[in-house]
Amino acid sequence: MSPLMLSVALALASAVAYAAAAIVQERVAASAGGPRYAPLRSPAWWVSVLLNGVGATLHVAALAYGPLSLVQPLGALTIVFALPMAALFVGRRAGRRAWRGALMATVGLAGLLSLTSGAEAGSLADGERWLLAGTAFGAVAALFTVAHLVGRSVLRSVVLAAAAGVSFGMASVLTKAVAEEWTPRAPLAEWTGLVVLSAFAVTGLLLSQASYRGAGLAAPLATVTVVNPVVAAAVGLTLFGESFRYGAAGTVAALICGAVAAGGLVQLTLDRMTTAPESLSVSSAPSSSDAPVSDGDSPRPEVGQGVDVGAVPGTRPNLEVEVRSRAVAGRS
Repeated sequence: MSPLMLSVALALASAVAYAAAAIVQERVAASAGGPRYAPLRSPAWWVSVLLNGVGATLHVAALAYGPLSLVQPLGALTIVFALPMAALFVGRRAGRRAWRGALMATVGLAGLLSLTSGAEAGSLADGERWLLAGTAFGAVAALFTVAHLVGRSVLRSVVLAAAAGVSFGMASVLTKAVAEEWTPRAPLAEWTGLVVLSAFAVTGLLLSQASYRGAGLAAPLATVTVVNPVVAAAVGLTLFGESFRYGAAGTVAALICGAVAAGGLVQLTLDRMTTAPESLSVSSAPSSSDAPVSDGDSPRPEVGQGVDVGAVPGTRPNLEVEVRSRAVAGRS
């Protein structure tokens, strides 16, 4: 196998590992109870952490055998792999709008990354590195605050996923900066950078875990998948001397690709927001024929979310209301 083909195989395997990790994280988030950010007592969550580590290792290995312009766009296939894998292994089928949004986000991101060309960039000075880290932490904190002010669970999850993407993107940037400065003669000289990038990586993991609660799989995963490399590319363009290929034409094409990716995220978010109310049903005689059919993995309304199910007509002497963890259902 040629080095280029090996790089492609490793990049695809990395995308599959990341997709599997996202599916496990979503299932952990969908389970009743448990911490939102760090379900440390859940063995499944530790499996997702392991899968994320495998995905990162395979990604680095792919970069060792192939160019960045090839490996990075292939990483955008994570969301495309995640949807059929979720349908196959956990029975979570995505609707047409979710598929359309996922494909738009993937194509836009792949095009954007393929237009970014690396240059022989200089390393970041200590002052620039700390300023960049402080700005990124401020952005993550702002997104975290906004997420807790948003009433809709889907929007809250997307904002948390965006914060996770910023954290992962900054971890990637600092990894590059530390790798360029590291020397065998002074292996611990960059320990402060290692601590900061580790903090960003852990923050991203915890925020991504929380983003899956109440929003399903596709929207949070697509948001993290797009925001992560976009943040890294933006820093590379502004601080590392990278540029878009083909001059002005490449810049225009990159803007179009960014718009397509953003449109995909909007489609995924709207898909969750429009299907969410359909997951609640109150009927006097439920049967398989009149049960509502959900287009995708619609989340159930949370307790305290303020869902108005309306009045139940007629007399229902045997009406029972069952209160489940995180959901409300009525039956007679």
